[in-house]
Amino acid sequence: MAMKRTKTPWMKAEDFGRSLPFGVGVNLLVTDMAAMEAFCRDVLGARIIYADEDFAAVELLGSVFMLHADHSYLDNPMTGITSGAETRGAGIELRLYGADPDAVEKKAAALGHIVLAGSIDKPHGLRECYIVGPDGYVFVPSARI
Repeated sequence: MAMKRTKTPWMKAEDFGRSLPFGVGVNLLVTDMAAMEAFCRDVLGARIIYADEDFAAVELLGSVFMLHADHSYLDNPMTGITSGAETRGAGIELRLYGADPDAVEKKAAALGHIVLAGSIDKPHGLRECYIVGPDGYVFVPSARI
């Protein structure tokens, strides 16, 4: 693992790993940590628990997910999947239940992110939009109608 971290992490990796709740976890591999961290904070309204050049822990709508820089995954099996990939997460929608799609769409557009589909009421009872974030990950903020 290649680390660029210049500061002391807020907790040991093994302690953080043991603190995670049971359930589904999300880890996004990113080419630009600062860009994805800013997108999560400024567009999605996430709280950045901790971030450095290698790793970030992000809280959004009561869930915690992680960002890892590509360089920190050099000896991980995922390296073969992400190297040379133009867009990450093709076919995956990162759905944000309880997020205001209109507000997220407005922030995304103002900051120059791609609004793949604008906010609209859908037949399945949710108002949602599709926003493309850094590295091509698609976020779908959704609110009950």
